[in-house]
Parts: sequence; structure tokens; C-alpha cells
Amino acid sequence: MSQNPTERLEEVKDRIKRAAERASRNQDDVLLLAVSKTKPESDIMELYRAGQRDFGENYVQELTAKREHLPEDISWHMIGHLQRNKVKYIAPFIAMIHSVDSPELAETIEKEAAKNHRVIPVLIEVNVAGEDSKFGVSPENAPALADTVMKLPHVLLKGFMTSAPMTDNPENVRCVFRQLRQLTVDMNLKNNNNEKVDFLSMGMSGDYEVAVEEGSTCVRVGTALFGERDYGPAN
Repeated sequence: MSQNPTERLEEVKDRIKRAAERASRNQDDVLLLAVSKTKPESDIMELYRAGQRDFGENYVQELTAKREHLPEDISWHMIGHLQRNKVKYIAPFIAMIHSVDSPELAETIEKEAAKNHRVIPVLIEVNVAGEDSKFGVSPENAPALADTVMKLPHVLLKGFMTSAPMTDNPENVRCVFRQLRQLTVDMNLKNNNNEKVDFLSMGMSGDYEVAVEEGSTCVRVGTALFGERDYGPAN
């Protein structure tokens, strides 16, 4: 692996391009989201200077603290589990919330978005593999939550997000990505008169190439860009 974030960024982009080509897709249809949780602002700025503008954070407090000191044109994405009482802190600026997993959270986002005169793009988090350790609704319950979200005037449902199980062989989780993509296909057939719901946030450092091959439109890459994380006692 390359030794610094800028070199890693080019390597990841190249791998995304090749994966897209294998699936007869355009690399430009895949958003690279740099997952910067626990990483210092200096690392984020190195990627920023190399042209990266989309960054994802897991914790509201860390996200808002970094945003205060970093360039205003960064698009911040909330990708971690979001508590309802924290929505108000990110509602004024967040580019997208990837982790909507309940009607109650969606309704809170609606309320805070309205206060800020915004329409906030969101994704429904789907626990495709049914892992107890992960948040998200089941694939069976995702359509009902989607119907609820699509009725909210200040919340724009763009698609779905999932995290595949950890594995040494990405081929083992190809079926997870394929199932989430099928969910969007089924939804769009059902809602053929409405705006397409086709944003798929799936694929991380260990499996993003397979995710791109299976239709991901957003890969959430941390370790492959920043290197291994040093999780302190608080995390």
C-alpha cells in the first residue's frame, strides 16, 4: 500500500475505475467518500489538497468539531448511527445522512430540516446480513420505512446504505451488495411515477471493488486512504 494519503487516494481511485470498467460502468457514477473518523485534520487537509471534497464521519461531536476548522466547501456525510437528539447539530449543513433506521429518526430530521429551511438527502440503513452488532432495518422492513420517509417534505430519500460482514474474501459478501441493489430495483418498479431511488452507499476498504461491480454509487473508504486507525479508550 502507498505510504501517504495522497498516493493512497490515487490508488483507490484507480481501483474504483477498474472495478467500474469490469461492470461496464462509468467511474464518475461512483462517489468516493473518505471516512475520516478518528483521523486528524492534517490528514483530511492532505486529501483535500489532492482534490477530495466528500468526507464521512461517524460521530456528531467529532464531525462538528472538525468542520469548524476545515474548508467550507467540504461536503460532510453522517455515516454512523445517529441519535435523534444530535440531529439539530448537523441539520444546518450536512450533505447527506446515510443512517436513517427508524420513522422516529426520519421525523426528527424532517423537523430540524424545516427549521433550517433545508431539504436533507438521506439514505435508509439496511442490515442486509442480519448482524446483531449492526444497526439498520431488515430488507423486509425497508420498503415500509421508505414509504414513510418519502412523505416527508424536508427529507429527500436518495437510496439505501449497508455494511457487509467483515471477511477476508470480498467475494463472500457479493450477495449482500446484490441484494441491496435489488431492493432499489424493486422499489423503483413499485414507484415508477416518482423520483428514482438509486443511491447505493455500500462498500468499504476491504470490499469496495466488489461493491462497485454490484452497482454501488458511493463507497465509504477509510483505512485504504488513511491507514489503520488508532482507537483510543473512548472509542
